[in-house]
Amino acid sequence: MDTNISGGVSIVCALLLFGVAFNSLVQAQDAPPVPPPNGDFNGPPPGGAPPGMPPGGVPPPGGFGGPGGGPGGQRTAAKLSGAFTVDGTMQTVADRTFSSDAADVSGVYVLNGGNLVMSNVTVKTTGETSSQENSSFLGQNAGVLANKNSRVSILGGNIHTTGGGANGLFAYGPGSFAAMTGGTIVATGEGGHGAMTSGGGAVAITNVTITTERIHGGAVATDRGGGTIWVSGGTITAHGPDSPGIYSTGDIRAENATFIATGSEGAVIEGRNSITLKNCEMSGAKKEGVMIYQSFSDDAEGQEGTFSMEGGSLSAAQGPLFFVTNTRGIIRLKNVKLSFASGVLVNAAASLWGRGGSNGGHVELAADHQHLAGNVMVDKLSSATIELKNLSKLTGAMQKTALALDASSEWNVTSDSALTSVTDANSISGDTITNIHGNGHTVRYKADLASNRWLILTCNQCAINVRWGQDAPSN
Repeated sequence: MDTNISGGVSIVCALLLFGVAFNSLVQAQDAPPVPPPNGDFNGPPPGGAPPGMPPGGVPPPGGFGGPGGGPGGQRTAAKLSGAFTVDGTMQTVADRTFSSDAADVSGVYVLNGGNLVMSNVTVKTTGETSSQENSSFLGQNAGVLANKNSRVSILGGNIHTTGGGANGLFAYGPGSFAAMTGGTIVATGEGGHGAMTSGGGAVAITNVTITTERIHGGAVATDRGGGTIWVSGGTITAHGPDSPGIYSTGDIRAENATFIATGSEGAVIEGRNSITLKNCEMSGAKKEGVMIYQSFSDDAEGQEGTFSMEGGSLSAAQGPLFFVTNTRGIIRLKNVKLSFASGVLVNAAASLWGRGGSNGGHVELAADHQHLAGNVMVDKLSSATIELKNLSKLTGAMQKTALALDASSEWNVTSDSALTSVTDANSISGDTITNIHGNGHTVRYKADLASNRWLILTCNQCAINVRWGQDAPSN
């Protein structure tokens, strides 16, 4: 592409959210944990339950774990314990400090259906993990850990961990639930995430300040087996390399929060999982703004990641705004302010993950009341579909892209482009397509596709706004 455009734009999205209130999170000991009282699930994650992993997948060079994932290492039997333990009982504590400097020992550990409410509590741990995988998959060595069918609710206070694999707040397994309102979480060790769940657990944080410092320390993250995380308000910062603001192998939803990644992408989705943002500010300083991929590391199943955003802002200091590889990436944007220095809106391409020759990226981007400025880049193994509706506008060039736009939306072409198909029949006036502005450039298309028949039949003379050129027949 010879056009370099920085975006200041808005995008589409699907939304949700909750105003999380935790005034009465203590429940009967035998009751299952529940999401925040005002939680809005908006149904199951996009696409429903994930399918099995496609055959033939291979991990990236260097082993398992993509951006923000655990650094890998030898898997050993999990060692779950805590300096303060609630085992199958209900307890309430306030104005206490819980500390641990031993390896593999959490500051607070709730298990066997336990229910703990803490107010204005400080949790400090310095111990190292004996297995980074056990820390990411099971919560070993976390500051505060809620195990299967157990729950912990924290009002104010702070969690501070310094050891390797010492995640801040962690919920592991079905029926687990960890919630925090106000206060801070700081994790400074390698592989230390801020708020995390795996194995189908659930986490809810409201107006919490989260900071992580080292590699593989995504600030808000899920890992093997997925789970659900709700975020409402707060400033969430990840400083380490391969440490995005959000890393999703599950269903992560946020509202009115700020996510800052100074050494990585703003967000990463692995497998058939999702991130949904409403009125959030998100920035990624390295690699790209948002990455959607499948590593085939067994951490996340399926090949369909969904990123939805409404309102707020999304920026990338380096690389494309969206990078999709070895999976299908569904992107929905509405009224989002976009900024990316590279001028590349979307890059769909093969990369390190998957089986060579079949590991391209397949993008479906829907823009609603959204301004987009940047190019769409697609390699030979990949594909892209762009849908513009409800006064959306794209300024840029596209290659190997299917374009659909309604009569209220428009495309300003900035250099010669090649489309697979064009759906825009409602915008023809005489010999002019009124909402595609060629600016002297040529747009080629696949003449043998049925979806392009309207161009051949009704618009052979549509040359006022754009020069149409028939491309080689499709294979």
